[in-house]
Amino acid sequence: VSKMNKDAQMRATINQKLIETGERERLKELLRAKLIECGWKDQLKAHCKDVIKEKGLEHVTVDDLVAEITPKGRALVPDSVKKELLQRIRTFLAQHASL
Repeated sequence: VSKMNKDAQMRATINQKLIETGERERLKELLRAKLIECGWKDQLKAHCKDVIKEKGLEHVTVDDLVAEITPKGRALVPDSVKKELLQRIRTFLAQHASL
């Protein structure tokens, strides 16, 4: 339990530092741009349309749609995008080693 608490505490500290420095917003913008660039957004949009067609508009709630597309959305993120984001976070952490 103590290890989990320390991990959660460290994640919270890192997240707070990302927010305070504005890096979190920059990372979100980078991610958004990369996902559009690689066609991820269009793929997910098409998947949403398919789900709505399959179930019928009147039978789909936003929550249903989110639950249905989230796993596919995560799976469709290219490894190169994940690696770039991870590298940017590592660089940020190295620059803020006092965390």
